[in-house]
Amino acid sequence: MSRKTSSDFSPEVLRLFDQYVHGQLTRRGFLDGAAKFAVGGLTAAGLLEALSPQFAQAQQIAPSDPRLKTEFVEIPAPGYGKVHAYVARPTDAKGKLPVVLVVHENRGLNPHIEDIARRVALDNFIAVAPDALFPVGGYPGNEDKARELFGQLDQAKTREDFVATARYLKALPEGNGKLGVVGFCYGGGIANFLATRVPDLNAAVPFYGSAAPLEDVPKIKSPLLIQFAATDERINAQWPAYEAALKAANVPYEAHTYPGTQHGFNNDTTPRYDEAAAKLAWGRTIGFFNQHLRG
Repeated sequence: MSRKTSSDFSPEVLRLFDQYVHGQLTRRGFLDGAAKFAVGGLTAAGLLEALSPQFAQAQQIAPSDPRLKTEFVEIPAPGYGKVHAYVARPTDAKGKLPVVLVVHENRGLNPHIEDIARRVALDNFIAVAPDALFPVGGYPGNEDKARELFGQLDQAKTREDFVATARYLKALPEGNGKLGVVGFCYGGGIANFLATRVPDLNAAVPFYGSAAPLEDVPKIKSPLLIQFAATDERINAQWPAYEAALKAANVPYEAHTYPGTQHGFNNDTTPRYDEAAAKLAWGRTIGFFNQHLRG
């Protein structure tokens, strides 16, 4: 069976799904709204299942890959007391490596984000992926439950813990003293936020993330590589004001919008994945980190 893509779904179903995964619509609200598009024996619940992540099928790098060393660590932090994070690094590393902080979507450290961390590590970085859900029990193995738990977090504490993690990683003994951050959706917003709070951050790559607070943009010293989906009204509506603030503050940035893509296009566990756009965006991401984190 061929893999489904976003073109296999009505734009309205994709819009409802985006609202659902971002907490603007309940599961029942999605099912009720999607029911009119359930045809040919497919149910609304079937549409939701088809759009939901398929982690095993999409995994690119096995957790046991001998090219990598992986472990879980705890990092002291002021908000919730500590941060629990997944670390991946190349087994044959020569000398000190740049560090990349990988920030998940609004479901915590799921198998997809662990896989992303392993992909980063195979490009000769130390990748560190925290789980913001750790204070409420960690990623629960279920995306619906993860979203529910995410709503229980005190985001002020969580953001301070990400700041503390970034500062900790800047000084990591195995690191070369340079730090980048890449984040997706919620994590993209954290990447923008960290750029305002960590003056010596060396590179930030937000994928379809909320803009940094405009009043804080003059604090950004890090170069930004900003990745947008073409169909992403909620995030893209913020861009004109954010870009104007970046220009006014002389922040170095480049921004790319990928035609025909949906929010989440880099996530290869769901039909919103766009292979060509994801490959291009990921190549730009690794190139950006190589440019700013080495030497």
